Amino acid sequence: MEHKQLFSCLLVIFLSSGCAVLSENNDLVLTKKIQPSTILEIQSDELFDMPGAKQQPVVAVYPNSFKDLTGQRRSNSSFALFSTAITQAPEAILIRALKHTADGKFFKVVERVGLDDLTKERQLIRTTRKEFEQDAKLQPLLFAGLMFQGGVISYEANIQSGGLGARYLGIGNSKQYREDTVIISLRLVSVSTGEVLIETSVSKSILSTSVSQDVFRFIEAGTELVEIEGGVAENESIAIALTKAVETGVLNIIKIGIERGYWEYEESN
Repeated sequence: MEHKQLFSCLLVIFLSSGCAVLSENNDLVLTKKIQPSTILEIQSDELFDMPGAKQQPVVAVYPNSFKDLTGQRRSNSSFALFSTAITQAPEAILIRALKHTADGKFFKVVERVGLDDLTKERQLIRTTRKEFEQDAKLQPLLFAGLMFQGGVISYEANIQSGGLGARYLGIGNSKQYREDTVIISLRLVSVSTGEVLIETSVSKSILSTSVSQDVFRFIEAGTELVEIEGGVAENESIAIALTKAVETGVLNIIKIGIERGYWEYEESN
């Protein structure tokens, strides 16, 4: 009975002291529930809220024109992983950033990733209209005067790591962190001349942290040991970090383009 009472007291002490650390994000891991799907918002408020272009340039992003160039695999100290560390669809992140710049009022983004499917569908429309003796003409596709190219050129894992811990009377607390870095390169290319008009590179840090606590006590004159452990780890999403880097790159290209006179902001009413 004494053992059970002692164990219960230790558990209460551990949970009461641990919750203050583990509930920094308002929820304990043990009570975390599956969250419903949410619509991802643009990470950069400056990119979304900026004024539109006086004359919207037509831009295109081709498949494989903005891709993962690192070839990095997910890091694991225990066994080899074959999944890539970087998403294999970074062009989708770039297209989304371009389309939502100034709430869609800066760039006109034309579809090039699914161009083959688009062409086949247009041909199907022409064929169907001819069979019903209708006008088979379609509105011509927009051609882009500018192309965005580049890619993820570097992903460095465990650039910096460290931690801190303390223990007193069998109650311990420790915190560790690790920092990774992703670097992207983004180019704006003129379709008419092939000239690289603007180039920018952006670096974004990815932070991972872990917090753990443990309690142990010897009972029965030091012959039996009761130990309780708990912890939580938080890793910044690589996809979100890549999104922030891409949006920062687009924002930087817009600012450089304004300085060089490639485009102008629309006049506010």
